[in-house]
Amino acid sequence: MAPAFVEKLRENPMSIVVSAFAAFGGLLYGYDTGTISGIITMPYFLQTFGNLQPDGSYALKSSDTSLMVSILSAGTFFGALLGYPCSDFLGRRWGLILACLIFSIGVACQVGSSAVPLFVVGRVIAGLGVGIISCIVPMYQSECAPKWIRGFIVSGYQWFITIGLLVAAIVNNGTKDIQSLGCYRIPIGLQFIWAAILSIGMFILPESPRYLVLKGRIDEAHHCQARLTSSGVDDPQVDNDIKELIANLELMKAYGTGSYADCFKMGPQKNLIRTLVGVFLQAWQQLTGINFIFYYGTSFFQASGISKPFLITIATNVVNVGMTLPGMFLMDKLGRRKILIIGAAGMCFCEYLIAIIGTIVGQSNESAQKTLIAFVCIYIAFFASTWGPAAWVVTGELYPISIRAKCMSLSSASNWLFNFVLGYITPYMVDANKGNMGSKVFFVWGSTCLGCLVFAIFCIWETKGLSLEQVNYLVRNSSPLKSAQLNKELRSGIILENDIMNGAPSPFPNNKGADLVVEMPNISRDVKTSFDNIPRSTFGEETI
Repeated sequence: MAPAFVEKLRENPMSIVVSAFAAFGGLLYGYDTGTISGIITMPYFLQTFGNLQPDGSYALKSSDTSLMVSILSAGTFFGALLGYPCSDFLGRRWGLILACLIFSIGVACQVGSSAVPLFVVGRVIAGLGVGIISCIVPMYQSECAPKWIRGFIVSGYQWFITIGLLVAAIVNNGTKDIQSLGCYRIPIGLQFIWAAILSIGMFILPESPRYLVLKGRIDEAHHCQARLTSSGVDDPQVDNDIKELIANLELMKAYGTGSYADCFKMGPQKNLIRTLVGVFLQAWQQLTGINFIFYYGTSFFQASGISKPFLITIATNVVNVGMTLPGMFLMDKLGRRKILIIGAAGMCFCEYLIAIIGTIVGQSNESAQKTLIAFVCIYIAFFASTWGPAAWVVTGELYPISIRAKCMSLSSASNWLFNFVLGYITPYMVDANKGNMGSKVFFVWGSTCLGCLVFAIFCIWETKGLSLEQVNYLVRNSSPLKSAQLNKELRSGIILENDIMNGAPSPFPNNKGADLVVEMPNISRDVKTSFDNIPRSTFGEETI
């Protein structure tokens, strides 16, 4: 099995490298999220931005804490919405380069600040950049990655998010005791390096051939496809690959103009359902409560009486990084649907236990503290290996090419909207002078994870191992509950890829598939002819 895997890697090395490098964009997201968690507890930062308390210490007001933490998500919400025009008008590559420039301006404002207003403005501007990145990166990866490893590669975006969180926790631990503005300027300033690396890489890497075909830039599409497949521009296979993309684009045009309105039309493409599934999937990912740990984990552990909360935060981030890897490898084995169901059930169990133990035994008990830390780590492990990467994988492959950028911007914006809301209200839920919920807050997260479980069962199609065109066919012709069967038929070759595109699917060979409604649109004679002239290709089988 290993030699076969290595052989597959050799067939499409460049496409894998390109898709994997784009995942580095997740580091900007994760690192920026992780730095604020520790910075808001640093003594000198509190002295600079906080207020003097009666006992002689300094503290941030709950409103300032909420604003500093959550305002990034407000910026990312609008940044995600800008992901569509940036990726469709500038292209996937230049859209990411622009995002890095915007992000760097925001970082500069934060580094130069010594008062709340400029710091908050910097967080908003940086958020615009992160939001654009969160929209474009999974889309760029999905369009360039071979289908047999697409789940693993797109999951790499989440893995880099976790690496960013870990690096931020380590840097925060190293600078927390600096008694100068350097305590927060050093960890924030390091983000210039991450933005520069991503920008330089995207300047060198090829554009998505799908995007170029969408824009009618066929000659450029040939060159980029040749680079992705490590072939020559004159290779007949490259020409066949591009012809397939052109023909598929013509097929998609039969359903609409690709406007925002098309995202909310039902019809045979089920665009409305797809849009809502992506939007709510990203919302549920935030509602798991994971960012409570990564935004306020240090403060929560400190309030729970746990010694060395910064080190505990590093430990939770190590778990997050390490347990994302099994999820990446299982994404194309178990499948998206099973992973989301298992993850939601596991997180729900852990969070209810944390809440019950913290409420009944109390947080001052040493054994209870150790148990709390253990189950927080198990909960993070479930998230990291399931809902963390799977949400980006599913949204990256769920939409047809004509509306993909628009739907990705909407789903990413949903992620950041809920990120903002939860980041803002959490201090009011847990601060001692506000809600003072303590461990009881995990009753809330446990209940939302129960909602995640129901959503995964009834709303997620099984899309593992399929080309993006096969995913489109799957969604058209099956419900989430019955999608696994049609997925199996597609992967086994009972329904051929050429049949999917020319509108003449082979019949199902058994009764198990008989209840699946199979229908294909009537398309023009010219488009049918273009498909007839295209032989089956490695692009259709491995890259689409």
